[in-house]
Amino acid sequence: MASALESEKESSDLAQQPGRILIVEDEADVREALRVQLELAGYEVNEARSGLEALEHIQTISCDVVLTDVQMPGLNGLELLKRLAPMQPAPVTVVMTGYGTVAMGVEAMKAGAHDFLEKPFSPEVLIATIASALRVKRLRDENLELRRTVRGQFGLGKLVSQSEVMKEVLKLVECVADSEGTVLLLGESGTGKELLAQTIHFNSPRRHGPLVPVNCGAIPESLLESELFGHEKGAFTGAVTSRVGRFELATGGTIFLDEIGDLSPPLQVKLLRVLQERTFERVGGTRTLKTDARIIAATNQDLEELVATKRFREDLYYRLNVVPIVVPPLRQRTDDIPLLVEYFIQQLNERRGASLTGCSAEALSLLSSYSWPGNVRELANLIERIAILKRTGLIEPEDLPEKIRRPPMPSSTLTNSLTIPAGGIDLGRAVEEFENRLILEALDRTNGVKSKAAQLLQINRTTLIEKLKRKSLVEALAQRQSQSSFPT
Repeated sequence: MASALESEKESSDLAQQPGRILIVEDEADVREALRVQLELAGYEVNEARSGLEALEHIQTISCDVVLTDVQMPGLNGLELLKRLAPMQPAPVTVVMTGYGTVAMGVEAMKAGAHDFLEKPFSPEVLIATIASALRVKRLRDENLELRRTVRGQFGLGKLVSQSEVMKEVLKLVECVADSEGTVLLLGESGTGKELLAQTIHFNSPRRHGPLVPVNCGAIPESLLESELFGHEKGAFTGAVTSRVGRFELATGGTIFLDEIGDLSPPLQVKLLRVLQERTFERVGGTRTLKTDARIIAATNQDLEELVATKRFREDLYYRLNVVPIVVPPLRQRTDDIPLLVEYFIQQLNERRGASLTGCSAEALSLLSSYSWPGNVRELANLIERIAILKRTGLIEPEDLPEKIRRPPMPSSTLTNSLTIPAGGIDLGRAVEEFENRLILEALDRTNGVKSKAAQLLQINRTTLIEKLKRKSLVEALAQRQSQSSFPT
């Protein structure tokens, strides 16, 4: 549990980054005490003595969280909540009262409150509650801004492709966007799976709901369950307040589970239940919650291979694999490279104030001949690096990295150039080295997926695994892949 507490603390620290808090309280000494505690925690704090004063304040100065008393003369706290709810973007509200009852708490939550505090409460509980509210506010704002930004950007007509293989993918995306089915995006890292997930969501009936992304490979396993399903107050040491999980936040919208192949077996079981029953419990909770979030999952791993080796549940795989979409690597759609280069140049000219005018025919030919192990992400990083260093003019061959200007000699050329030296050759050793080189190249080309590499080599997968063990090629493969990645 120690690692879970450390992760919880890291998340809490992140949530406690400066935010703007409005205290609405008619008692001056209570306002002062709350202001001091929140300012010590690093927040910017404003005060209002009544609900009406709070509304006037918000019209001139925006705030992230409203911490309001319930019992106030004039416009009380519950009425204030109802007036704040239609605002866009609306602040997240936390209700506090010295006359707390369960019924009043329920009424406050129905009116839109994020949480309910009963006086007296400790500074630790106050800070944790505000941090949780601020986290929800930022997620809401990110989704609102994302919807505004992508309203036109993710129209299906905006995804232009010249390659036939990608046109087929886009046809499938258009077909599934209007449905409620679970989508599984398969493809190498950097191929644009997240972009397709966004496109599906923003062209679906759920486009007015939130799109909540979760990178299952980037969040520590000890924290991932809480991130997905939330936790109740007291679920573990340090959990001083309840926390809403991503599945709750995605209600009415879509949850995007990236790197789904990295889920641990226990979390695979919990996710399977959500897919089957659309229900779950928070960590440490007993109340069964429902979710109607549409699930889009993605992975760069071979899930069939993970199922075969008992590292991924077969029943979960079939639940996720309702509508599979295989996103081809960039080396299989080189016709799209000129379009992508033009798009990235346009974006960087706007974002970074660069003045790139395009890409020369010679440079474009080199870019189209490169294998792009990092796919579209690697191409985007390259154009961004050029925009930073070059700033203006046409992209020329000399602006490209040496590995693109002088690509390695193809294997066919190497085999044709083999000669026996005058002093003779150790045939067994030469054959062994050549076989090792072919195995590494096959694994490199298939992004380490052994079943696909075995198909390229026209041998059984078990035979390939035996050769890897016998030849001790695992470290050599890792070094080769790290050298081929584009520095970001």
